[in-house]
Amino acid sequence: MDTQTQAKWDRAAPTFDLMAGKGAEDRWHPFKQELFSNMDGRVLFLALGTGLDIPTFPPGKHITALDISPKMLEVARPRIEAYDGTIEARVLDVHELDYPDDSFDQVFTSCTFCSVPNPVDGLRQLRRVLRPGGDLYMFEHTGSRYYPFKLMMDFMTLLTRRIGPDMNRTTVKNVQAAGFRLREVNNLFLDVVKTIHAVK
Repeated sequence: MDTQTQAKWDRAAPTFDLMAGKGAEDRWHPFKQELFSNMDGRVLFLALGTGLDIPTFPPGKHITALDISPKMLEVARPRIEAYDGTIEARVLDVHELDYPDDSFDQVFTSCTFCSVPNPVDGLRQLRRVLRPGGDLYMFEHTGSRYYPFKLMMDFMTLLTRRIGPDMNRTTVKNVQAAGFRLREVNNLFLDVVKTIHAVK
């Protein structure tokens, strides 16, 4: 367990909902709802956090949800219990998944790989626990290729990574480096906020 990362997100848990911002959640709600409507079969959701994404999950699913922070999952508990389906929430580090190979049909992430310390290694673990042909669906914010946003996000990351996410991750390239085959990348805001669909 990466205790340093765990402690960072434990500290963030009490104020995370405020930090995430209701406006941002409202803005991205329909895009997340559309992405998560693909949930089917054995579903793994990585980095549940305080459960802000749960209202965008389709009803009636059985979802295994992970987070490195027990404090985050404590805050998420009322949302977990209110979900019209089953969410099995566990404290687990993505770098140390204890599931056998091919355990899941699908993996979903939401603003997750801005914060995983070793993103390619984490994505390789997700690929390992996916069945052959299984789907990876991601809602992520990434770095930008465009000036001046690239410089701004590189500078912001020097500050933000101490208390939260990196702002300049190359997540699409990381997905490919982990061995996934890209199906679709949709840019929702410039080339920063996007959805990614890839397969094992």
